[in-house]
Amino acid sequence: MSGARVIDARGLPPPQPFELVMEALCDLAPGEEIVLVLEREPTPLYQVLERNGYVWTTTHHDDGERVEVRIRERRAR
Repeated sequence: MSGARVIDARGLPPPQPFELVMEALCDLAPGEEIVLVLEREPTPLYQVLERNGYVWTTTHHDDGERVEVRIRERRAR
């Protein structure tokens, strides 16, 4: 894995977090992932990711104030 690009979008109003992720996906290198940090789960983003061949894992942190979504390209089989 090449690494992770962190987008801390806490406090940004919609649609800014979505736009930042879409821009970052355009420049995503093979093996790289995006880590999106928000206060809430970005449910509308998931359908767009699925449709465009990305996979993600979502972690709700114990502090209740942070959701982390790790996004990467789906590996070819």
